[in-house]
Amino acid sequence: MAKITIDGKEFEVDPKLTVIQAAAQHGIEIPHFCWHSKLSVSGNCRMCLVEIEKMPKLAIACSTQVADGMIVRTSNDRVVKAREAVMEFLLINHPLDCPICDEAGECKLQDYSYKYSVGYSRFDEDKVHKPKRVQLGPNVMLDVERCIMCSRCIRFSDEIAKQPVLTFTERGTHVVLTTFPGTQLDNPYSMNVVELCPVGALTSADFRFKSRVWEMSSTESVCVGCARGCNTHAWVRKNEILRLTPRLNESVNSYWMCDSGRLNTFKSVCSQERLNGPMIRKDGALAEVGWDEAVAMVVSELKGFKKTEIAGIGSPYATNEDNYVFQKLLKEVIGTKHIDFVQHVKDGDEDDLLIRADKTPNSLGARQVGVKPTDGGLEIAGILKGIQNGSIKALYVLEDDIAEDPEIAAALPNLDLLIVHSSVENKTTGLADIVLSCSTYAEKHGTFTNFMGRVQRIRPAVATQEQDRARDGFAMSRWDKFASENDRWGRPIKKDARPSWRILTAIGNAMGAKMKFVESEDVFKEIAERILAFKGMNYPKLGSQGVATNSVQTVTTPVVTA
Repeated sequence: MAKITIDGKEFEVDPKLTVIQAAAQHGIEIPHFCWHSKLSVSGNCRMCLVEIEKMPKLAIACSTQVADGMIVRTSNDRVVKAREAVMEFLLINHPLDCPICDEAGECKLQDYSYKYSVGYSRFDEDKVHKPKRVQLGPNVMLDVERCIMCSRCIRFSDEIAKQPVLTFTERGTHVVLTTFPGTQLDNPYSMNVVELCPVGALTSADFRFKSRVWEMSSTESVCVGCARGCNTHAWVRKNEILRLTPRLNESVNSYWMCDSGRLNTFKSVCSQERLNGPMIRKDGALAEVGWDEAVAMVVSELKGFKKTEIAGIGSPYATNEDNYVFQKLLKEVIGTKHIDFVQHVKDGDEDDLLIRADKTPNSLGARQVGVKPTDGGLEIAGILKGIQNGSIKALYVLEDDIAEDPEIAAALPNLDLLIVHSSVENKTTGLADIVLSCSTYAEKHGTFTNFMGRVQRIRPAVATQEQDRARDGFAMSRWDKFASENDRWGRPIKKDARPSWRILTAIGNAMGAKMKFVESEDVFKEIAERILAFKGMNYPKLGSQGVATNSVQTVTTPVVTA
Protein backbone atom coordinates (compact mmCIF):
# COMPACT_ATOMS: atom_id res chain seq x y z
CA MET A 1 0.00 0.00 0.00
CA ALA A 2 1.10 3.57 -0.68
CA LYS A 3 0.73 6.32 1.91
CA ILE A 4 -0.59 9.54 0.36
CA THR A 5 -1.91 12.79 1.77
CA ILE A 6 -4.98 14.45 0.25
CA ASP A 7 -6.01 17.86 1.58
CA GLY A 8 -4.09 17.27 4.80
CA LYS A 9 -5.47 13.78 5.48
CA GLU A 10 -3.26 10.72 5.20
CA PHE A 11 -4.55 7.53 3.56
CA GLU A 12 -3.20 4.13 2.65
CA VAL A 13 -4.21 3.23 -0.92
CA ASP A 14 -3.45 0.69 -3.63
CA PRO A 15 -0.44 2.01 -5.58
CA LYS A 16 -2.13 0.95 -8.83
CA LEU A 17 -4.84 3.57 -8.38
CA THR A 18 -4.92 7.03 -9.90
CA VAL A 19 -5.36 10.11 -7.74
CA ILE A 20 -9.03 10.49 -8.68
CA GLN A 21 -9.74 6.86 -7.78
CA ALA A 22 -7.90 7.09 -4.47
CA ALA A 23 -9.77 10.28 -3.57
CA ALA A 24 -13.14 8.76 -4.49
CA GLN A 25 -12.48 5.73 -2.30
CA HIS A 26 -12.17 8.04 0.68
CA GLY A 27 -15.14 10.29 -0.08
CA ILE A 28 -13.22 13.18 -1.62
CA GLU A 29 -14.84 14.52 -4.78
CA ILE A 30 -12.60 15.68 -7.59
CA PRO A 31 -14.79 17.16 -10.34
CA HIS A 32 -14.47 15.56 -13.77
CA PHE A 33 -16.22 15.29 -17.11
CA CYS A 34 -14.26 12.91 -19.32
CA TRP A 35 -13.14 10.32 -16.76
CA HIS A 36 -15.26 7.21 -16.19
CA SER A 37 -14.27 4.19 -14.14
CA LYS A 38 -15.19 1.73 -16.92
CA LEU A 39 -13.54 3.60 -19.81
CA SER A 40 -9.95 4.29 -20.75
CA VAL A 41 -8.41 7.58 -19.63
CA SER A 42 -8.46 10.40 -22.18
CA GLY A 43 -7.61 13.36 -19.95
CA ASN A 44 -9.03 15.97 -22.28
CA CYS A 45 -11.52 17.92 -20.14
CA ARG A 46 -8.88 19.16 -17.62
CA MET A 47 -11.55 19.59 -14.96
CA CYS A 48 -9.79 17.25 -12.51
CA LEU A 49 -6.64 19.36 -12.17
CA VAL A 50 -5.00 19.06 -8.74
CA GLU A 51 -1.78 20.30 -7.20
CA ILE A 52 0.81 17.63 -6.34
CA GLU A 53 3.74 18.69 -4.21
CA LYS A 54 7.09 18.78 -6.06
CA MET A 55 5.33 18.87 -9.46
CA PRO A 56 5.82 22.26 -11.15
CA LYS A 57 2.45 22.22 -12.94
CA LEU A 58 -1.02 21.15 -11.98
CA ALA A 59 -1.69 17.49 -12.83
CA ILE A 60 -4.86 15.78 -14.04
CA ALA A 61 -6.04 13.43 -11.31
CA CYS A 62 -7.61 10.95 -13.75
CA SER A 63 -4.29 9.77 -15.24
CA THR A 64 -1.77 10.49 -12.48
CA GLN A 65 -0.91 7.33 -10.57
CA VAL A 66 -0.44 7.59 -6.83
CA ALA A 67 3.01 7.15 -5.30
CA ASP A 68 4.18 6.63 -1.74
CA GLY A 69 4.60 9.95 0.03
CA MET A 70 2.53 11.91 -2.53
CA ILE A 71 0.90 15.08 -1.20
CA VAL A 72 -2.19 16.21 -3.13
CA ARG A 73 -4.22 19.41 -2.79
CA THR A 74 -7.64 19.47 -4.43
CA SER A 75 -9.09 22.78 -3.27
CA ASN A 76 -6.39 25.40 -2.75
CA ASP A 77 -6.47 28.78 -4.54
CA ARG A 78 -4.32 27.59 -7.44
CA VAL A 79 -6.61 24.63 -8.17
CA VAL A 80 -9.77 26.71 -7.73
CA LYS A 81 -8.59 29.30 -10.26
CA ALA A 82 -7.66 26.55 -12.73
CA ARG A 83 -11.14 25.02 -12.47
CA GLU A 84 -12.78 28.40 -12.96
CA ALA A 85 -10.70 28.88 -16.10
CA VAL A 86 -11.65 25.42 -17.42
CA MET A 87 -15.33 26.14 -16.78
CA GLU A 88 -15.03 29.50 -18.54
CA PHE A 89 -13.54 27.85 -21.62
CA LEU A 90 -16.23 25.15 -21.67
CA LEU A 91 -19.04 27.71 -21.38
CA ILE A 92 -17.72 30.18 -23.97
CA ASN A 93 -19.58 28.49 -26.85
CA HIS A 94 -22.08 26.45 -24.86
CA PRO A 95 -25.68 27.45 -25.72
CA LEU A 96 -27.83 28.93 -22.97
CA ASP A 97 -30.70 26.50 -23.52
CA CYS A 98 -31.00 24.86 -20.10
CA PRO A 99 -34.77 25.61 -20.00
CA ILE A 100 -35.39 23.33 -23.00
CA CYS A 101 -32.59 20.81 -22.48
CA ASP A 102 -33.54 17.23 -21.50
CA GLU A 103 -30.43 17.01 -19.33
CA ALA A 104 -31.51 19.91 -17.09
CA GLY A 105 -31.67 18.76 -13.50
CA GLU A 106 -29.09 16.00 -13.96
CA CYS A 107 -26.43 17.88 -15.94
CA LYS A 108 -22.83 17.92 -14.69
CA LEU A 109 -22.05 21.12 -16.52
CA GLN A 110 -25.04 22.77 -14.90
CA ASP A 111 -24.05 21.52 -11.44
CA TYR A 112 -20.38 22.46 -11.84
CA SER A 113 -21.36 25.92 -13.11
CA TYR A 114 -22.92 26.61 -9.73
CA LYS A 115 -20.23 24.84 -7.71
CA TYR A 116 -16.95 25.63 -9.45
CA SER A 117 -17.54 28.52 -11.88
CA VAL A 118 -17.42 32.29 -11.29
CA GLY A 119 -21.08 32.76 -12.22
CA TYR A 120 -20.64 35.24 -15.08
CA SER A 121 -19.10 35.35 -18.55
CA ARG A 122 -16.53 37.75 -20.00
CA PHE A 123 -17.29 36.54 -23.53
CA ASP A 124 -19.13 39.17 -25.62
CA GLU A 125 -18.59 37.73 -29.14
CA ASP A 126 -21.04 35.53 -31.04
CA LYS A 127 -20.97 31.87 -30.10
CA VAL A 128 -19.86 29.26 -32.65
CA HIS A 129 -22.89 27.53 -34.17
CA LYS A 130 -22.84 23.80 -34.90
CA PRO A 131 -25.29 21.12 -36.14
CA LYS A 132 -28.39 20.54 -34.01
CA ARG A 133 -31.01 17.75 -33.93
CA VAL A 134 -28.66 15.26 -35.62
CA GLN A 135 -29.94 11.66 -35.71
CA LEU A 136 -26.81 9.68 -34.82
CA GLY A 137 -28.77 6.43 -34.94
CA PRO A 138 -32.33 5.16 -34.49
CA ASN A 139 -32.34 5.85 -30.74
CA VAL A 140 -29.89 8.71 -30.12
CA MET A 141 -30.12 12.41 -31.01
CA LEU A 142 -27.14 14.80 -31.04
CA ASP A 143 -26.93 18.53 -30.41
CA VAL A 144 -23.29 19.34 -31.22
CA GLU A 145 -23.46 22.86 -29.78
CA ARG A 146 -23.89 21.37 -26.31
CA CYS A 147 -21.01 18.89 -26.69
CA ILE A 148 -17.96 19.56 -24.49
CA MET A 149 -15.81 16.99 -26.36
CA CYS A 150 -15.27 14.69 -23.38
CA SER A 151 -15.10 11.67 -25.77
CA ARG A 152 -16.95 9.37 -23.38
CA CYS A 153 -19.34 8.29 -26.14
CA ILE A 154 -16.46 7.57 -28.54
CA ARG A 155 -14.63 5.45 -26.00
CA PHE A 156 -17.80 3.57 -25.05
CA SER A 157 -18.53 2.74 -28.67
CA ASP A 158 -14.95 1.60 -29.25
CA GLU A 159 -14.26 -0.26 -26.01
CA ILE A 160 -17.59 -1.55 -24.66
CA ALA A 161 -20.02 -1.78 -27.58
CA LYS A 162 -17.22 -2.70 -30.03
CA GLN A 163 -18.71 -0.47 -32.74
CA PRO A 164 -16.14 2.27 -33.51
CA VAL A 165 -18.34 4.63 -35.50
CA LEU A 166 -17.98 7.93 -33.57
CA THR A 167 -15.19 10.46 -34.00
CA PHE A 168 -14.27 14.13 -33.75
CA THR A 169 -13.76 16.20 -36.88
CA GLU A 170 -12.41 19.75 -37.29
CA ARG A 171 -10.29 21.33 -34.54
CA GLY A 172 -10.36 23.97 -31.82
CA THR A 173 -13.65 25.75 -31.22
CA HIS A 174 -15.10 24.22 -34.40
CA VAL A 175 -14.62 20.57 -33.40
CA VAL A 176 -17.68 18.39 -34.16
CA LEU A 177 -18.74 14.96 -32.93
CA THR A 178 -20.04 12.82 -35.79
CA THR A 179 -20.17 9.31 -37.23
CA PHE A 180 -17.84 7.99 -39.90
CA PRO A 181 -19.28 8.30 -43.44
CA GLY A 182 -21.81 5.61 -44.22
CA THR A 183 -22.22 4.53 -40.58
CA GLN A 184 -24.63 5.24 -37.73
CA LEU A 185 -24.75 4.59 -34.00
CA ASP A 186 -27.00 1.55 -34.04
CA ASN A 187 -25.34 -1.04 -31.82
CA PRO A 188 -27.57 -2.84 -29.23
CA TYR A 189 -26.16 -0.65 -26.43
CA SER A 190 -26.17 2.72 -28.19
CA MET A 191 -28.40 4.48 -25.62
CA ASN A 192 -25.81 4.10 -22.86
CA VAL A 193 -24.10 7.14 -24.34
CA VAL A 194 -27.10 9.20 -23.14
CA GLU A 195 -26.17 8.53 -19.49
CA LEU A 196 -22.45 8.77 -20.21
CA CYS A 197 -22.84 12.22 -21.76
CA PRO A 198 -22.26 14.71 -18.90
CA VAL A 199 -24.25 17.39 -20.72
CA GLY A 200 -27.33 17.44 -22.96
CA ALA A 201 -25.54 16.76 -26.24
CA LEU A 202 -26.76 13.15 -26.55
CA THR A 203 -30.42 12.51 -25.76
CA SER A 204 -32.88 9.65 -26.11
CA ALA A 205 -35.07 9.91 -29.21
CA ASP A 206 -37.81 8.04 -27.33
CA PHE A 207 -37.79 10.17 -24.16
CA ARG A 208 -36.93 13.52 -25.79
CA PHE A 209 -39.04 16.43 -24.44
CA LYS A 210 -41.46 14.13 -22.54
CA SER A 211 -40.74 15.36 -19.03
CA ARG A 212 -38.37 17.22 -16.76
CA VAL A 213 -36.41 15.05 -14.35
CA TRP A 214 -37.84 16.82 -11.26
CA GLU A 215 -41.39 16.02 -12.42
CA MET A 216 -40.72 12.27 -12.24
CA SER A 217 -40.31 9.78 -9.42
CA SER A 218 -37.53 7.19 -9.60
CA THR A 219 -37.99 3.61 -8.39
CA GLU A 220 -35.40 0.85 -8.22
CA SER A 221 -36.42 -2.10 -10.37
CA VAL A 222 -35.13 -4.90 -12.62
CA CYS A 223 -35.32 -5.21 -16.41
CA VAL A 224 -37.59 -8.06 -17.57
CA GLY A 225 -36.25 -8.19 -21.12
CA CYS A 226 -34.00 -11.22 -20.65
CA ALA A 227 -32.49 -13.54 -18.06
CA ARG A 228 -29.71 -11.06 -17.21
CA GLY A 229 -31.99 -8.98 -14.98
CA CYS A 230 -30.24 -5.64 -15.44
CA ASN A 231 -30.76 -3.27 -12.51
CA THR A 232 -32.79 -0.22 -13.51
CA HIS A 233 -34.48 2.96 -12.39
CA ALA A 234 -38.11 3.34 -13.51
CA TRP A 235 -38.98 7.01 -14.03
CA VAL A 236 -42.69 7.79 -13.59
CA ARG A 237 -44.87 10.82 -14.17
CA LYS A 238 -48.67 10.82 -13.80
CA ASN A 239 -48.57 7.11 -12.99
CA GLU A 240 -46.91 6.31 -16.33
CA ILE A 241 -43.37 5.03 -16.89
CA LEU A 242 -41.61 7.38 -19.30
CA ARG A 243 -38.12 5.89 -19.34
CA LEU A 244 -35.85 3.23 -17.87
CA THR A 245 -32.21 3.91 -17.05
CA PRO A 246 -29.51 1.50 -15.85
CA ARG A 247 -28.64 1.23 -12.15
CA LEU A 248 -25.14 0.29 -11.07
CA ASN A 249 -24.69 -3.33 -10.00
CA GLU A 250 -21.24 -4.78 -10.62
CA SER A 251 -22.53 -8.32 -10.06
CA VAL A 252 -25.09 -8.08 -12.88
CA ASN A 253 -24.87 -5.28 -15.44
CA SER A 254 -22.32 -2.74 -14.18
CA TYR A 255 -23.39 0.68 -15.53
CA TRP A 256 -25.02 -0.60 -18.73
CA MET A 257 -28.22 -1.99 -20.22
CA CYS A 258 -29.29 -2.79 -23.78
CA ASP A 259 -31.56 -0.62 -25.94
CA SER A 260 -34.20 -3.33 -26.25
CA GLY A 261 -34.57 -3.53 -22.47
CA ARG A 262 -34.89 0.24 -22.22
CA LEU A 263 -37.51 0.63 -24.91
CA ASN A 264 -39.61 -2.54 -25.00
CA THR A 265 -40.12 -3.72 -21.43
CA PHE A 266 -42.22 -0.91 -19.97
CA LYS A 267 -44.51 0.13 -22.82
CA SER A 268 -47.13 -2.53 -21.97
CA VAL A 269 -47.56 -1.20 -18.41
CA CYS A 270 -49.63 1.75 -19.62
CA SER A 271 -50.58 0.53 -23.09
CA GLN A 272 -54.00 0.75 -24.68
CA GLU A 273 -54.26 -3.05 -24.36
CA ARG A 274 -54.20 -2.99 -20.54
CA LEU A 275 -57.01 -4.88 -18.86
CA ASN A 276 -59.00 -3.00 -16.25
CA GLY A 277 -60.43 -5.81 -14.18
CA PRO A 278 -61.32 -9.53 -14.33
CA MET A 279 -63.50 -10.85 -17.15
CA ILE A 280 -65.72 -13.90 -17.69
CA ARG A 281 -66.92 -15.20 -21.03
CA LYS A 282 -70.67 -14.75 -21.31
CA ASP A 283 -72.61 -15.48 -24.51
CA GLY A 284 -69.37 -15.91 -26.41
CA ALA A 285 -67.80 -12.62 -25.32
CA LEU A 286 -65.63 -11.56 -22.39
CA ALA A 287 -67.43 -9.25 -19.96
CA GLU A 288 -65.95 -7.36 -17.01
CA VAL A 289 -67.05 -8.59 -13.59
CA GLY A 290 -66.13 -7.95 -9.97
CA TRP A 291 -63.34 -9.83 -8.21
CA ASP A 292 -65.67 -11.80 -5.93
CA GLU A 293 -67.63 -13.11 -8.91
CA ALA A 294 -64.45 -13.95 -10.83
CA VAL A 295 -62.89 -15.88 -7.92
CA ALA A 296 -66.15 -17.73 -7.24
CA MET A 297 -66.39 -18.69 -10.91
CA VAL A 298 -62.80 -20.03 -10.96
CA VAL A 299 -63.46 -22.17 -7.88
CA SER A 300 -66.82 -23.44 -9.18
CA GLU A 301 -65.41 -24.35 -12.60
CA LEU A 302 -62.28 -26.08 -11.29
CA LYS A 303 -64.32 -28.24 -8.93
CA GLY A 304 -66.12 -29.67 -11.95
CA PHE A 305 -62.97 -31.51 -13.14
CA LYS A 306 -60.94 -34.40 -11.82
CA LYS A 307 -57.49 -33.38 -10.63
CA THR A 308 -55.90 -35.47 -13.39
CA GLU A 309 -57.82 -33.42 -15.98
CA ILE A 310 -56.35 -30.11 -14.79
CA ALA A 311 -52.92 -28.73 -15.77
CA GLY A 312 -51.09 -25.52 -14.98
CA ILE A 313 -48.62 -23.46 -16.96
CA GLY A 314 -46.52 -21.18 -14.79
CA SER A 315 -44.54 -18.24 -16.08
CA PRO A 316 -40.88 -17.26 -16.38
CA TYR A 317 -42.24 -13.68 -16.62
CA ALA A 318 -43.90 -13.88 -13.18
CA THR A 319 -42.11 -13.34 -9.86
CA ASN A 320 -40.87 -16.08 -7.55
CA GLU A 321 -43.74 -15.24 -5.22
CA ASP A 322 -46.37 -15.57 -7.97
CA ASN A 323 -44.94 -18.86 -9.24
CA TYR A 324 -44.60 -20.29 -5.75
CA VAL A 325 -48.23 -19.66 -4.81
CA PHE A 326 -49.28 -20.91 -8.27
CA GLN A 327 -47.56 -24.27 -7.88
CA LYS A 328 -48.78 -24.46 -4.29
CA LEU A 329 -52.38 -24.01 -5.47
CA LEU A 330 -52.02 -26.54 -8.30
CA LYS A 331 -50.13 -29.22 -6.37
CA GLU A 332 -51.35 -28.89 -2.79
CA VAL A 333 -54.89 -27.58 -3.15
CA ILE A 334 -56.11 -28.85 -6.52
CA GLY A 335 -53.85 -31.91 -6.42
CA THR A 336 -52.64 -32.05 -10.02
CA LYS A 337 -49.13 -33.18 -10.96
CA HIS A 338 -49.23 -31.55 -14.38
CA ILE A 339 -47.40 -28.23 -14.14
CA ASP A 340 -44.66 -26.67 -16.24
CA PHE A 341 -43.87 -23.45 -18.11
CA VAL A 342 -43.04 -22.44 -21.68
CA GLN A 343 -39.45 -21.49 -22.48
CA HIS A 344 -38.87 -18.31 -24.51
CA VAL A 345 -35.37 -18.68 -25.93
CA LYS A 346 -34.15 -17.00 -29.13
CA ASP A 347 -31.14 -19.00 -30.21
CA GLY A 348 -28.30 -16.80 -31.39
CA ASP A 349 -29.73 -13.59 -29.91
CA GLU A 350 -27.03 -13.35 -27.25
CA ASP A 351 -23.68 -11.65 -26.75
CA ASP A 352 -20.73 -11.56 -24.37
CA LEU A 353 -21.77 -8.33 -22.67
CA LEU A 354 -25.35 -8.47 -21.32
CA ILE A 355 -27.94 -9.84 -23.75
CA ARG A 356 -29.16 -13.41 -23.10
CA ALA A 357 -30.97 -15.78 -25.45
CA ASP A 358 -33.54 -16.51 -22.71
CA LYS A 359 -35.93 -13.59 -23.10
CA THR A 360 -37.58 -14.00 -19.71
CA PRO A 361 -36.47 -12.64 -16.32
CA ASN A 362 -37.25 -15.61 -14.09
CA SER A 363 -37.00 -19.03 -15.75
CA LEU A 364 -34.47 -20.27 -13.17
CA GLY A 365 -36.54 -18.88 -10.31
CA ALA A 366 -39.73 -20.52 -11.59
CA ARG A 367 -37.99 -23.90 -11.59
CA GLN A 368 -36.49 -23.35 -8.15
CA VAL A 369 -39.82 -22.53 -6.50
CA GLY A 370 -41.47 -25.65 -7.90
CA VAL A 371 -42.98 -24.92 -11.32
CA LYS A 372 -42.21 -28.37 -12.66
CA PRO A 373 -44.16 -31.63 -12.76
CA THR A 374 -44.12 -33.92 -9.75
CA ASP A 375 -43.60 -37.68 -10.10
CA GLY A 376 -45.69 -38.91 -13.02
CA GLY A 377 -46.75 -35.39 -13.99
CA LEU A 378 -46.68 -34.03 -17.51
CA GLU A 379 -44.17 -31.53 -18.85
CA ILE A 380 -45.21 -28.88 -21.34
CA ALA A 381 -45.07 -31.26 -24.33
CA GLY A 382 -47.17 -33.81 -22.45
CA ILE A 383 -49.68 -31.18 -21.38
CA LEU A 384 -50.07 -30.05 -24.98
CA LYS A 385 -50.55 -33.65 -26.13
CA GLY A 386 -53.10 -34.19 -23.32
CA ILE A 387 -55.08 -31.14 -24.50
CA GLN A 388 -55.10 -32.50 -28.03
CA ASN A 389 -56.28 -35.98 -27.05
CA GLY A 390 -58.78 -34.74 -24.46
CA SER A 391 -57.16 -36.08 -21.29
CA ILE A 392 -56.42 -32.53 -20.15
CA LYS A 393 -59.68 -30.59 -20.08
CA ALA A 394 -58.87 -27.55 -17.92
CA LEU A 395 -55.78 -25.35 -18.16
CA TYR A 396 -54.67 -22.61 -15.76
CA VAL A 397 -52.15 -20.19 -17.33
CA LEU A 398 -50.08 -17.73 -15.30
CA GLU A 399 -48.90 -14.48 -16.96
CA ASP A 400 -47.79 -15.86 -20.33
CA ASP A 401 -49.19 -15.42 -23.81
CA ILE A 402 -48.76 -19.08 -24.71
CA ALA A 403 -51.03 -18.74 -27.76
CA GLU A 404 -48.24 -16.84 -29.52
CA ASP A 405 -46.98 -20.33 -30.38
CA PRO A 406 -49.17 -21.50 -33.31
CA GLU A 407 -49.01 -25.14 -32.16
CA ILE A 408 -50.30 -24.27 -28.70
CA ALA A 409 -52.90 -21.85 -30.11
CA ALA A 410 -54.30 -24.63 -32.29
CA ALA A 411 -54.74 -26.92 -29.28
CA LEU A 412 -56.33 -24.48 -26.81
CA PRO A 413 -59.87 -24.54 -28.35
CA ASN A 414 -60.06 -28.25 -27.37
CA LEU A 415 -60.18 -27.25 -23.69
CA ASP A 416 -63.38 -27.11 -21.68
CA LEU A 417 -61.92 -24.44 -19.40
CA LEU A 418 -59.09 -21.95 -19.89
CA ILE A 419 -58.18 -19.62 -17.02
CA VAL A 420 -55.61 -16.92 -17.72
CA HIS A 421 -53.75 -14.36 -15.62
CA SER A 422 -52.79 -11.40 -17.79
CA SER A 423 -52.22 -7.67 -17.58
CA VAL A 424 -52.99 -7.00 -21.27
CA GLU A 425 -55.25 -8.28 -23.98
CA ASN A 426 -53.43 -10.87 -26.09
CA LYS A 427 -53.98 -14.02 -28.13
CA THR A 428 -54.35 -16.20 -25.04
CA THR A 429 -56.91 -13.96 -23.33
CA GLY A 430 -58.87 -13.98 -26.59
CA LEU A 431 -59.38 -17.74 -26.16
CA ALA A 432 -59.89 -17.72 -22.37
CA ASP A 433 -63.07 -18.45 -20.44
CA ILE A 434 -61.91 -16.51 -17.38
CA VAL A 435 -59.34 -13.69 -17.43
CA LEU A 436 -57.88 -12.40 -14.18
CA SER A 437 -56.35 -8.94 -14.46
CA CYS A 438 -52.93 -9.10 -12.80
CA SER A 439 -50.38 -6.45 -11.92
CA THR A 440 -47.33 -5.92 -14.09
CA TYR A 441 -43.78 -6.15 -12.73
CA ALA A 442 -43.87 -2.36 -12.26
CA GLU A 443 -46.93 -2.47 -9.99
CA LYS A 444 -45.95 -4.95 -7.30
CA HIS A 445 -43.34 -6.14 -4.84
CA GLY A 446 -41.55 -9.38 -5.62
CA THR A 447 -38.33 -11.07 -6.70
CA PHE A 448 -36.75 -12.48 -9.85
CA THR A 449 -33.83 -14.92 -10.06
CA ASN A 450 -31.53 -14.22 -13.00
CA PHE A 451 -29.63 -16.84 -14.99
CA MET A 452 -26.66 -16.59 -12.61
CA GLY A 453 -28.86 -17.42 -9.62
CA ARG A 454 -28.98 -13.88 -8.17
CA VAL A 455 -32.29 -13.07 -6.49
CA GLN A 456 -33.27 -9.42 -7.01
CA ARG A 457 -36.19 -7.31 -5.83
CA ILE A 458 -38.72 -5.39 -7.85
CA ARG A 459 -40.80 -2.60 -6.33
CA PRO A 460 -44.00 -0.85 -7.42
CA ALA A 461 -43.33 2.25 -9.49
CA VAL A 462 -46.91 2.56 -10.78
CA ALA A 463 -50.06 2.35 -8.65
CA THR A 464 -53.13 0.17 -9.17
CA GLN A 465 -56.58 0.72 -7.68
CA GLU A 466 -56.00 -1.56 -4.68
CA GLN A 467 -52.75 0.08 -3.69
CA ASP A 468 -52.17 2.93 -1.31
CA ARG A 469 -49.04 4.90 -2.16
CA ALA A 470 -48.05 5.57 1.42
CA ARG A 471 -48.45 1.94 2.48
CA ASP A 472 -46.52 0.50 -0.45
CA GLY A 473 -43.70 3.00 -0.19
CA PHE A 474 -44.13 4.77 -3.49
CA ALA A 475 -41.72 7.47 -4.51
CA MET A 476 -43.99 10.31 -5.55
CA SER A 477 -42.95 13.27 -7.65
CA ARG A 478 -44.46 16.69 -7.15
CA TRP A 479 -46.23 16.34 -10.48
CA ASP A 480 -47.89 13.06 -9.43
CA LYS A 481 -49.53 14.79 -6.49
CA PHE A 482 -51.56 16.88 -8.93
CA ALA A 483 -52.07 14.17 -11.58
CA SER A 484 -55.50 13.91 -13.14
CA GLU A 485 -57.63 10.78 -12.74
CA ASN A 486 -57.43 9.62 -16.37
CA ASP A 487 -54.64 8.63 -18.72
CA ARG A 488 -54.07 9.82 -22.28
CA TRP A 489 -56.85 7.52 -23.56
CA GLY A 490 -59.40 8.75 -21.02
CA ARG A 491 -59.22 5.62 -18.86
CA PRO A 492 -58.60 5.49 -15.07
CA ILE A 493 -54.91 5.97 -14.32
CA LYS A 494 -54.96 3.26 -11.66
CA LYS A 495 -55.87 -0.11 -13.20
CA ASP A 496 -58.03 -2.64 -11.39
CA ALA A 497 -55.28 -5.23 -11.21
CA ARG A 498 -53.86 -7.39 -8.43
CA PRO A 499 -50.59 -9.30 -7.97
CA SER A 500 -51.00 -12.89 -9.13
CA TRP A 501 -49.99 -14.31 -5.74
CA ARG A 502 -52.84 -12.35 -4.12
CA ILE A 503 -55.39 -13.63 -6.67
CA LEU A 504 -54.13 -17.21 -6.26
CA THR A 505 -54.29 -16.92 -2.46
CA ALA A 506 -57.92 -15.82 -2.66
CA ILE A 507 -58.75 -18.77 -4.95
CA GLY A 508 -56.91 -21.25 -2.73
CA ASN A 509 -58.66 -20.05 0.41
CA ALA A 510 -62.02 -20.20 -1.36
CA MET A 511 -61.24 -23.85 -2.15
CA GLY A 512 -60.62 -24.63 1.53
CA ALA A 513 -56.89 -24.00 1.90
CA LYS A 514 -55.43 -21.85 4.64
CA MET A 515 -52.98 -19.57 2.89
CA LYS A 516 -52.11 -16.72 5.24
CA PHE A 517 -50.26 -14.50 2.78
CA VAL A 518 -51.04 -10.83 3.36
CA GLU A 519 -47.99 -9.25 1.70
CA SER A 520 -45.53 -10.54 -0.89
CA GLU A 521 -42.93 -10.63 1.88
CA ASP A 522 -45.00 -13.32 3.62
CA VAL A 523 -44.75 -15.47 0.49
CA PHE A 524 -41.00 -14.93 0.23
CA LYS A 525 -40.59 -15.83 3.89
CA GLU A 526 -42.20 -19.23 3.23
CA ILE A 527 -40.06 -19.69 0.12
CA ALA A 528 -36.93 -19.07 2.22
CA GLU A 529 -38.12 -21.56 4.83
CA ARG A 530 -39.04 -24.36 2.44
CA ILE A 531 -36.61 -24.06 -0.47
CA LEU A 532 -32.91 -24.61 0.06
CA ALA A 533 -31.78 -22.21 -2.68
CA PHE A 534 -33.42 -19.30 -0.83
CA LYS A 535 -32.52 -20.32 2.71
CA GLY A 536 -31.67 -17.39 4.98
CA MET A 537 -32.93 -14.74 2.54
CA ASN A 538 -35.39 -11.95 3.24
CA TYR A 539 -36.27 -8.65 1.58
CA PRO A 540 -33.95 -6.49 3.70
CA LYS A 541 -31.01 -8.80 2.93
CA LEU A 542 -31.72 -8.61 -0.81
CA GLY A 543 -31.44 -4.82 -0.63
CA SER A 544 -30.72 -2.99 -3.88
CA GLN A 545 -28.08 -5.37 -5.25
CA GLY A 546 -29.68 -8.79 -4.71
CA VAL A 547 -28.21 -11.98 -3.24
CA ALA A 548 -26.92 -15.11 -4.98
CA THR A 549 -28.93 -18.27 -4.32
CA ASN A 550 -27.34 -20.92 -2.14
CA SER A 551 -27.89 -23.73 -4.63
CA VAL A 552 -29.94 -24.62 -7.69
CA GLN A 553 -31.31 -27.57 -5.72
CA THR A 554 -34.84 -27.21 -4.36
CA VAL A 555 -36.59 -28.92 -1.50
CA THR A 556 -39.81 -30.72 -2.35
CA THR A 557 -42.70 -29.17 -0.47
CA PRO A 558 -45.06 -31.53 1.34
CA VAL A 559 -48.36 -32.13 -0.39
CA VAL A 560 -51.30 -31.01 1.73
CA THR A 561 -54.76 -31.56 0.35
CA ALA A 562 -57.50 -29.08 1.06
